[in-house]
Amino acid sequence: MCIRIAVVNDLPTIAIWDPDEVTILVDRGTHPHALIRELDAILTIDLGVPNTPGAGLTCFCGEPVELPQAFTAGARVL
Repeated sequence: MCIRIAVVNDLPTIAIWDPDEVTILVDRGTHPHALIRELDAILTIDLGVPNTPGAGLTCFCGEPVELPQAFTAGARVL
């Protein structure tokens, strides 16, 4: 089962791993750069997902972990 990201209100930290739901809960309003750093730490340090340079955030299975639209709206693709 692939890791999902869910946006929630009033989380005491930027992001928390919920193993029961195979979901990383992220606090609404977090700056995207801080969120990406935190997600990378959870995935690679806490969950042991291999860090492949240039691959972005990846799941256990190797598929990309997508940021919620709340964090990508208005982002430009270069």
